Amino acid sequence: MSHAMSGVPVDLLLMLLGDARLPVAGHTQSAGLEPAVQGGLTVGEVPLYISARLSTAVRVEAGTAVVALHHLTRGLPLEPVVSAWAARTPSPALRRTSRTQARALNRLAGRLWPDAEPVARAAAMPGVPRPVASAATAAAVGLDAPSLARLIGYDDVQTVASAALKLLPLDPAVATGWVHDALPAVAAAAESVARLTCPAEIPATAGPQTESWAETHAHSTRRLFSA
Repeated sequence: MSHAMSGVPVDLLLMLLGDARLPVAGHTQSAGLEPAVQGGLTVGEVPLYISARLSTAVRVEAGTAVVALHHLTRGLPLEPVVSAWAARTPSPALRRTSRTQARALNRLAGRLWPDAEPVARAAAMPGVPRPVASAATAAAVGLDAPSLARLIGYDDVQTVASAALKLLPLDPAVATGWVHDALPAVAAAAESVARLTCPAEIPATAGPQTESWAETHAHSTRRLFSA
């Protein structure tokens, strides 16, 4: 942990990293909600969509982040982790988006914690995805695996809820309620991957429909979000 972060409570670090205003291009993402809406998803089905992501894409992302954190804190190579993530993320569009987000996160982490070796390792690696960049940030500030996994899940739910406000006729209080109601599932998803240490253990639970929507969306000329 860098000297600048010593003594900072974990809950405050989580609030910082989970803040939608963090300058990592989160406003350009809908966690796949925009193509889902274009495919016919309704307002009433958004909570089901959130739940589906927590049991599929989020487990892949959180599992990857947790394993990457283990490798970073023990000086193990990251390449097997990145390869395992890529094998579990079949959509080229989703892989590109994740790598773009990783660059933004690495840039921010490099500004905030310039002496953090894990951040430098992630930033120097070509094609690093967002969960690995998140793990590098977690390693830099001393977050443990359960906290990192919860952060990944919470961010995904918040991304969907925030995007819904721009895509659907919706009372903001309803979207906040979705996030609140999803918190137990976020905790459960995090718990299911928090003890992983090996790339082969990362869940292979990507959603084929989400992947298909992402590929279609990547070629759309009428969209608000990049993914």
